[in-house]
Amino acid sequence: MVVLTDGAQGEGQLCLLADAITPDAVNFMATHARGLVCLCLPEDRMRELGIPLMGPDNPASRERFGASIEARRGVTTGISAADRATTVRAAIAREAQPDDIVMPGHIQTLAARPGGVLARAALAEAAVDLTRLAGATPGAVVCTVLDDDGSVATAAQLGELAQLFALPLVDVADLVTYRLRNEAVVQRVADAPIVTTAAGRFRTVVYRSDVDRHEHIALVKGRLRPSDAVMVRVHSECLTGDVFGSQRCDCGDQLWRALEMIERAGRGVLVYMHQEGRGIGLANKILAYALQDQGRDTVEANLELGFEDDGRDYGLAAQILRDLGVCRVRLLTNNPKKIDGLQRYGIEVVERLPIEIPAHPGTLKYLRTKQQKLGHILSGLKPAP
Repeated sequence: MVVLTDGAQGEGQLCLLADAITPDAVNFMATHARGLVCLCLPEDRMRELGIPLMGPDNPASRERFGASIEARRGVTTGISAADRATTVRAAIAREAQPDDIVMPGHIQTLAARPGGVLARAALAEAAVDLTRLAGATPGAVVCTVLDDDGSVATAAQLGELAQLFALPLVDVADLVTYRLRNEAVVQRVADAPIVTTAAGRFRTVVYRSDVDRHEHIALVKGRLRPSDAVMVRVHSECLTGDVFGSQRCDCGDQLWRALEMIERAGRGVLVYMHQEGRGIGLANKILAYALQDQGRDTVEANLELGFEDDGRDYGLAAQILRDLGVCRVRLLTNNPKKIDGLQRYGIEVVERLPIEIPAHPGTLKYLRTKQQKLGHILSGLKPAP
């Protein structure tokens, strides 16, 4: 058993291979974690067993509950530790069919997305990923850890629980890092030259991600050698700013400034990532625009829609850079989190190069929000009075 934590969400749970479930393990979870004992299963296994999701699939939701289940045979009331262990074993048995379980029951199910934590960095996906890495049947029994008063346990309390029972402590972020360091999840699928209007000739290399089938593109100039510190811009797709010149953001201006700087340097890479709206997608970004028109800033709008203030991850960008032979970078960014994000995946950032665009009335609030709430370094922007 391990203590599995999600530091980003401030939550943790006891987690055990479903293969290893026993009545004692169920009782231990109920006694020391106090939350709901759940069975995490891969999404495709849920479908095979005929377990429906309880409500629509919401990408913003941290948990995707399925119907609760019970073993059809071998249980009495279903609530005892022994009965719940029997239900778990019935559901994960290799030969299990839909008629081996009934619904509702006393074991709550959770669905894990295909791709695991690389598709969604959340507890259910992490639990199932751990079982796969262990070479066991994909499926885990989990139970959220609560404090004595019934509130969700803090990080300190989770650490104390792990220490008290000598349990390993694993965070979702660590699992994401491990998988992206050890698994190749982007493939090069196309390669050809283009000539840009403002920055000359680049080699374009298209990558596809195994995790979500999104396509990303790298614009490469000059010869890249692993020992060199290469000028790099990791740019998140912004259709409204990059293509239509929206005055709500500085994205399009940053894109072309970066290409011009790489052109002047004679060597560099712009990695263009398919993660619109800081990772929330185009439709949700437009919904966020509507909320901004009602007075919210960009962070408040994202949070109100149920997303993180910035949901981007840089693991795929790091894999693209490594495929291009780039390990050391001079990074074009104002965002310290982008530096940390790349370094976390083994890319050495030897220098940060600012890429500041002067504010105008349409971007002033947007840039101040970046500066004050997201920590962007904007030396030319005065704080609001």
